[in-house]
Amino acid sequence: MSRQALLLHLVEHALRTDGPFTLRSGQVSSWYLDARQTTFDGQGAVFVGETVLGLMDPTAVAVGGMTMGADPIAVATAIAGARAGRPLRAFSIRKEAKDHGTGGRVVGPVAAGDRVTVVEDTTTTGSAAMEAIEALRVEGIEVVQVIALVDRSGGAARERFETAGVPFVAVFGVADLGVEE
Repeated sequence: MSRQALLLHLVEHALRTDGPFTLRSGQVSSWYLDARQTTFDGQGAVFVGETVLGLMDPTAVAVGGMTMGADPIAVATAIAGARAGRPLRAFSIRKEAKDHGTGGRVVGPVAAGDRVTVVEDTTTTGSAAMEAIEALRVEGIEVVQVIALVDRSGGAARERFETAGVPFVAVFGVADLGVEE
């Protein structure tokens, strides 16, 4: 139920077809998914958290990814986990290390030896999630999977992650949204 509700929420609130739009990858597209219109919405976050929780590797103890796109997904999933009796921790990865406070790039209650799931809202090339994987590995944190709400890579992201030894799950593909590349 949550997966279908999530799809409807994304299409109704986050999908833009009035492009052209330049994506993080540099590619230009006629459509754009501003997933934050769903992930930062209370009801949308419920759908996100329940859906991602249902896809998570059972050995993962935490969920997160690159700030800012992954942050609401990670928190929503940790909350859904707590409500379902599966304690999870959320974390975030900064684009660059800070030289004040506790410093570093990885923020939140994760440590070396933890098994984690990396999440992102939309993937075109997989570069943001790969950056997260690399930052986590430096800290001795094991990434057991990547979950993207939408994979618009045409299979390229899955191949990239599998080459890195990390299973990939996409909640939706382009066809699910009813758009074409």
